[in-house]
Amino acid sequence: MSVKIQTREFNLEACEALIAAGADPLLARLCAARSVERPEELQDKLAGLLPFEGLKNCQAAAVRLADAVQKRERILIVADYDADGATACAVGMRGLGAMGARVDFLVPNRFEHGYGLTPELAELAAGQGADLLLTVDNGIASTAGVAHAQALGLDVLVTDHHLPGDALPDCLIVNPNQPGCTFASKNLAGVGVIFYVLTALRSELRSRNYFSDRHPEPNLGMLLDLVALGTVADVVTLDHNNRILVSQGLKRMRAGKMCHGIRALFEAAKRDWRKAQPFDMGFALGPRINAAGRLDDMSLGIACLLADSAETAQQLAAQLNDLNIERREIEQSMLQDALDTFPETLPAGQTTVTAYREDFHQGVVGIVASRLKDRFYRPAIVFAPADNGEVRGSGRSIPKLHLRDALDLVSKRYPDLILKFGGHAMAAGLSIAAENVGRFQAAFECIVSELLCEDDLSQTYITDGSLPASEITLAQAQNLAGQVWGQGFAPPSFTDEFSVIRQQAMGVNHKKVWLQKEGCQFEAMFWRCTEEIPERIRTVYRPVANEWRNNLELQLYIDYWEAA
Repeated sequence: MSVKIQTREFNLEACEALIAAGADPLLARLCAARSVERPEELQDKLAGLLPFEGLKNCQAAAVRLADAVQKRERILIVADYDADGATACAVGMRGLGAMGARVDFLVPNRFEHGYGLTPELAELAAGQGADLLLTVDNGIASTAGVAHAQALGLDVLVTDHHLPGDALPDCLIVNPNQPGCTFASKNLAGVGVIFYVLTALRSELRSRNYFSDRHPEPNLGMLLDLVALGTVADVVTLDHNNRILVSQGLKRMRAGKMCHGIRALFEAAKRDWRKAQPFDMGFALGPRINAAGRLDDMSLGIACLLADSAETAQQLAAQLNDLNIERREIEQSMLQDALDTFPETLPAGQTTVTAYREDFHQGVVGIVASRLKDRFYRPAIVFAPADNGEVRGSGRSIPKLHLRDALDLVSKRYPDLILKFGGHAMAAGLSIAAENVGRFQAAFECIVSELLCEDDLSQTYITDGSLPASEITLAQAQNLAGQVWGQGFAPPSFTDEFSVIRQQAMGVNHKKVWLQKEGCQFEAMFWRCTEEIPERIRTVYRPVANEWRNNLELQLYIDYWEAA
């Protein structure tokens, strides 16, 4: 696999404007290279959020929910079974409950019901005596489920963020990505959409003089820990609006103002909530919640987030932790089985990776697809058996291929092949007949080979260029760590040449190496590296404030290196 190192370009005028407004010069350059143009975009105050009035149907949804609250209608939240869906469900439950609503939730089981509001789920909802179905993080593709719910006498309100297909459900929809919605942030996660709907609902109830001693007006800021967790865990682009939501949620966590469930998840993951970072949510808390939906039932994850005591939350977090350990073991076994079917190096010209075995676990296919994508730098789809002779697949993509659009092309060119599909640019899911795995593999390869050129298949490290040795400091690493980085607002990385002073093995397969540049020495960590490092190297690295035995020290984390 060929590797390229590129440097982000940045808008000099925007950079100078940020510096003039008081931004640190390095931070100004980094943000200008990430399309930040105005000093206000560096602010994280809630007042900077886009107003809910711009989100199509948000006010109409607020009116419908306000009617339901005042008429004491039974609202049933239908959630998705991932971390975004779980946090969105918890936000809906807590927010509506705080406004006096009669509300409960129903989350589909991945293995029994499949994804979204299906006709079968509508039957279950009707059986529970619901008056209004409120979907969170799903529903935009549930045309049949919505129609069946309505036929059963239920009203349906869809809140979602996924890309719509050709047909929309015939109901009230709040989704920034639906046709005709001019909301400036198309990147809200499902949890962000329901948070916006709740802010509109509070405003609507306020206008009706609803809040009183009996129903005091809730502070929706109490939900921001959940909003931040779901936003980061769903790997949506961190535009300015999402960065505000995440930053405010992080501040609440660091101040100890979080729900019992999130605190218990920090403890189960052995992470310090006082120093909460997006990394913790994406790689420690999120996977533990997701493990419930992958291996068992997401009701467990939602129950943890809704726990009303520390003791209950800790018990549920411990169960989630055990499920996550089991998930990791299944993932490693599946990944090895999948890798065994591929050569060490893919044949020239192969643009995709598809894997399927009859003993693959449906709940882990997405993670294994992600690992294969990383290993081969190719769009990857992994299938596992479902039922009725079907297999369900989950895919992950590389930056140059919009995966959902590619699957749409496959479905149009081979109309009988894909039973259903949906997703985003970087992740998607689909179902096909088990006997068609080979046909799909060939069709997917054919389509993607037309969409990508050889250059697109070279792994590219996009960096922020060189750093003078005088700027590679602990203070600068701490400064960078204090910002909100993530999907679409990439953590800073730099590229420089160093001389190698000495090196030593660390653990089983890591190395600590002392590097030198411009007369200054730096301690660097080379992860998953057992090779002898040559005397001079070119690196892609990140300065990190590493905490060790209550001491903070500067380390360089090496993402890539080559002989210089």
